[in-house]
Amino acid sequence: MSVGTLPVLDLGLLELPGAAQAEHLTELRETARDVGFFYLVNHGVNAQLLQNVQSITRAFFALPEAEKQRVSMIHSPHFRGYNRAGVEYTREQRDQREQFDIGAERVALTLQPGDPAWKRLQGPNLWPEALPQLRPVIHAWQQEMTGVALRLLRAFARSLSLPANAFDALYGTHPNEHVKLIRYPGQAAHESQQGVGAHKDSGFLTFLLQDEQRGLQVEVTPGNWVDALPKPGAFVVNIGELLELATNGYLRATVHRVVSPPARKERISIAFFLGAQLDAQVPLYQLPASLAAEAAGPTSDPANPLIRDVGWNYLKGRLRSHRDVALRYYTDALNTVKS
Repeated sequence: MSVGTLPVLDLGLLELPGAAQAEHLTELRETARDVGFFYLVNHGVNAQLLQNVQSITRAFFALPEAEKQRVSMIHSPHFRGYNRAGVEYTREQRDQREQFDIGAERVALTLQPGDPAWKRLQGPNLWPEALPQLRPVIHAWQQEMTGVALRLLRAFARSLSLPANAFDALYGTHPNEHVKLIRYPGQAAHESQQGVGAHKDSGFLTFLLQDEQRGLQVEVTPGNWVDALPKPGAFVVNIGELLELATNGYLRATVHRVVSPPARKERISIAFFLGAQLDAQVPLYQLPASLAAEAAGPTSDPANPLIRDVGWNYLKGRLRSHRDVALRYYTDALNTVKS
């Protein structure tokens, strides 16, 4: 990696026929091991769709506050919907971003006594009546991004000398896909600059579509933060904790943060998170001996430890981040969820 930059990888090269892909798979594997972040180009997502999802995101955040509050996350036990800036927490500090969370559109489960609390996470989304075109645009985006994410996930499997479908069972038939529309308002110099605090992502992979405003920073080595500057047409991709756990730390979930834009500026980004099925257990995949010897083991924040139960791990993060929703719908789980 060049000093001060993230690597750029080409999805098309990772899918070349036969041996032609080998050197590119090695580059993917080593980038994920050493950095955990990269730009992805030649991903095949139509440029018009990229523009449409950015435009509709800006239109949503431009809605009157009353309209956004109609789809506030406090109305959803599934952690879907809108949050104004300062509602979500990272590492006990308020994040200065407003956001709209969308998951896989599914019917809420009928729960039985004794069912785990994470089963409440499945359910429908909230959609603003004042912006009916949001739903079809985001649905199209979600479908496209799922396709790209699965292509890349299978490239990761091949890069580790695993069968291409090695992660498919963990992904399952009801994966925990997640879209987050985000707006970072400008902050004066004397105000909090925590757009979002330093953290790792859960799930398999995260794809981020940025606008032109800088702000994302990646901790490539302890204390060394690199700016992930916007690159037109590219996604910023990072490894999630599920892949770190599954590979005994060979693949790296890297700490990152967002610094707020200056006053009178804003930053718009759209994130897609490819997650596992909530009832899955993260296994430890057997890597070839030469790769297993390079695995550093998964790292875990003592204040927020990793667990292999996907549903509990995801719910734990939601309860910590969205305290108002937790208190409204999950008081019974707050003392029992693994933490």
